[in-house]
Amino acid sequence: MKSASTFEKIAARCWNLLNEGKPFTPIFVIGTMLLFHFADLFDSGKLYALFISFLIVIPLLVAYFIYDFPLFLRNYLWMPFVVYLIVWNTVSVPLLLFATALYFFFTVFFWGTLYYHLRIGTSWLNFTRFWKLVLKNSDSTSGNAQEQLPKLFLILSVWEMAYQNGVALSADGLIGLALFYGFVFIFTVILHRNLFDWKPKMNPGYTSADHPPGKPLSDKVVVIVIDGMRKERFSEAKTPFLDSLKENGTEFMNMETVYPARTVVCFTSMFTGTYPYEHGIKSNMVWKLGIKVESIFDSLRKIGKKGRLLGIAHLVDSMGDDVETVTAVMHNDQADPNIIERAKKIMKEQDPDLLVVQMIATDQTGHSRGVLYDEYIDKIQEADALVENFVAWLDKEGKMKNTTLIVCADHGQADGIGGHGHLDEGERFVPFFMNGPEILKGKKVEDKHSLVSVAPTIAYLLGAPYPDHSRGKVLLEALHEPKEECKHA
Repeated sequence: MKSASTFEKIAARCWNLLNEGKPFTPIFVIGTMLLFHFADLFDSGKLYALFISFLIVIPLLVAYFIYDFPLFLRNYLWMPFVVYLIVWNTVSVPLLLFATALYFFFTVFFWGTLYYHLRIGTSWLNFTRFWKLVLKNSDSTSGNAQEQLPKLFLILSVWEMAYQNGVALSADGLIGLALFYGFVFIFTVILHRNLFDWKPKMNPGYTSADHPPGKPLSDKVVVIVIDGMRKERFSEAKTPFLDSLKENGTEFMNMETVYPARTVVCFTSMFTGTYPYEHGIKSNMVWKLGIKVESIFDSLRKIGKKGRLLGIAHLVDSMGDDVETVTAVMHNDQADPNIIERAKKIMKEQDPDLLVVQMIATDQTGHSRGVLYDEYIDKIQEADALVENFVAWLDKEGKMKNTTLIVCADHGQADGIGGHGHLDEGERFVPFFMNGPEILKGKKVEDKHSLVSVAPTIAYLLGAPYPDHSRGKVLLEALHEPKEECKHA
């Protein structure tokens, strides 16, 4: 399987400007106004007026960049637009209709049909289902119509009013807009302080250095992350091999992902042992490459051991050279089989002490076709067969004698384009189980745990120091004879 090329890595970063909701909003607003007033761009006076009036809407763009309106908070986004209509009673219907048509063309046809056909081979008729995903999406991606449309309507209406009526040059107009912006900021802050209360609880202290890992318990750790596997859909799928691993190992029944539940964020938290505010990766759009803290791969290097992460190009943005990239530009039916073959090649040629494998087909199916359809179940069942094939190969190669397997998802998925980020139904709790010689068989752990426990648990198993900012709890409940439970500072 080909690695992701330099062009693919750059293209993935560029695409995230349109994928992630925060950068999309200003890009779409500017693009829409320029297209709507295309003829005016050739008149220097009108072009100047268009630019000056754009300066008027910058505070709104800033407010909506700073603050997400996740889940039910998006319902309140219409209120500032209604207030605007009451106070100014002016709106350009042709502009808003043009913006709406352009928005659905981008999301449903360009993204949901052309993009997914060229990248992963979905049908040219994917738009017949994809429009439903855009309307139902609850996460702050550009494909969340319920969040993006009220934002776009308000910003475009204010900009158009300033452009047509010269508000930019009127002192009274500026004072009125300043008061309106004050209302929007205060309204936004109050909403987020009082209603935005579903983020997972974070561990306040670091994984204790008072109980450091000692003699390694496992020779190797293999982590298989089935990206975007929704927990209850996994339970509905026919997965005999994964079920066998689960029943003959330890299952964590309430394993919680991090917030926001975006792939690069989740992987970074899993393999540093800490949270986005600390490791610095807060969305799939990585403005500054690299993490601010140590990873489990750094910890392993301290004791002369090696870890590799096999995944798509996005993960390079946080984990850098510890990632073996795979191209995400191939038919989705071929993606996971090729990833597993690449995983075999890495194990055979490099023989790392830690191998993390990201399987992407389930997540990509959820994004492109939705999680509540048979195709999504099919991909989970295909992952089961591929994991069985990989483990059988490891056993044949003599690499399973004292190896711990961890199988999990990085996040679940809701229904809709994007499908994960703000912990809607189906996103928050993920499948997670461990299997190996040192792992208890048939145990079910009901206590709530977090994916930030992955890095310190791997360190404990391999006898490595914890990453310097690890805050996760070592999953001692899964071990035969765990050492004294790690405390938190």
